Amino acid sequence: QVQLVESGGGLVQPGGSLRLACAPSGVTSDYYIIGWFRQAPGKEREGVSCISTSDGATYYSDTVKGRFTISRDNAKKTVYLQMNSLKPDDAAKYYCATGLLGSDCRHPAHFDYWGRGTQVTVSS
Repeated sequence: QVQLVESGGGLVQPGGSLRLACAPSGVTSDYYIIGWFRQAPGKEREGVSCISTSDGATYYSDTVKGRFTISRDNAKKTVYLQMNSLKPDDAAKYYCATGLLGSDCRHPAHFDYWGRGTQVTVSS
């Protein structure tokens, strides 16, 4: 059974940084898409950033491009999201999810397995 456990959320001031981590287990395939999604109250879940374990290709939404960086520790299979220059609009619950190769990060419905999420609050 695939399980995804997120960590690293918290409260940060605008302009600050956080690093999220996602540790998957039970994934039988070596090649898949893994990424970060977020959902704020009253808003739809949106894709933030994804990475392919096949070729390392990455995707970033326009709202985070240049501020967030996704990376993967291949040995630990852990995926990180380094979030810099955080804004109040970045506040949300952040989820890690996996999908088959070819899954589109812009469409959360493409992703099969989800973690429980970690809360990110950006406030002064």
